[in-house]
Amino acid sequence: MSSTSAIDWALYRSFLAVLDEGSLSGAARALGITQPTVGRHVEALEQALGLVLFTRSQTGLLATEAAASLRGHLQAMASTAASLEREALSHGGSAVKGVVRISCSDVIGVEVLPPTIVRLREAYPELRVELVLTDRVQDLLQREADIAVRMVEPTQGQLIARRIGAIEMGLFARRDYLERHGAPSDPTQLAGHSAIGYDTVVPYIRRLEQKLPGIRREAFSLRSDNALAQLALLRAGAGIGMCQVPLGLRDPALLRLLPEAVSVPLECWVTMHEDLRGSPRCRATFDALVEGLLAYVGG
Repeated sequence: MSSTSAIDWALYRSFLAVLDEGSLSGAARALGITQPTVGRHVEALEQALGLVLFTRSQTGLLATEAAASLRGHLQAMASTAASLEREALSHGGSAVKGVVRISCSDVIGVEVLPPTIVRLREAYPELRVELVLTDRVQDLLQREADIAVRMVEPTQGQLIARRIGAIEMGLFARRDYLERHGAPSDPTQLAGHSAIGYDTVVPYIRRLEQKLPGIRREAFSLRSDNALAQLALLRAGAGIGMCQVPLGLRDPALLRLLPEAVSVPLECWVTMHEDLRGSPRCRATFDALVEGLLAYVGG
């Protein structure tokens, strides 16, 4: 194997793009470079590593076992490189500027954070915000994001974490749905209604099932693992479903049901890596998110 000590990051970046896109042309479009350049990068990396990384097929390039085994390391390198670039661009004084990357769930990102981001950008117009909407707990230690809004308490010791409080989850339905089908007076009557819920059991769902033993996947007439899709169905009057209580109460078309019987707290935390505590862009964003979420939870 050739020495790998001086391999250009551009070769790795092209390799990862081919892994993700499945072809040289797709990788070239994603990177904004020419297809021959991507091909030369892959060939150079194969020579430097002494490995065959791809085999050709009718459907494109197929990653070899060796190539697939490198994907996790390359993704970590890409995250670190992006984090380094964001941090470097933010320096040059104490002004809040540069790019900050925030990770949060779909509902928080779409329904809760936009007003906070608007105020943040008005205060700091040189700040650029990247909003990553995912329910996956992104690894702040690998710098996949600068700041994360999480619904579980962080356990990594290198993270700064601020507990926002519990976002209550409750049952809601649109008023006209209840006019057509009636409102349940106790949880046992939910079985006679069109229920909106999940399709795949995840840790949050397991906690929900423990608190509400009658809740099971098979009980739902409408299933989706996308929380925004569930919320859209709820707002359309499709049935009864779970919703964040502060979100449901601000919609006059929705009515909360069985509040004493169905109330599930969902812990909310704002977190970032401790190495970013001195970054003006991250500190300002962290504080703004905390302020906005505290107002949301407090109603």
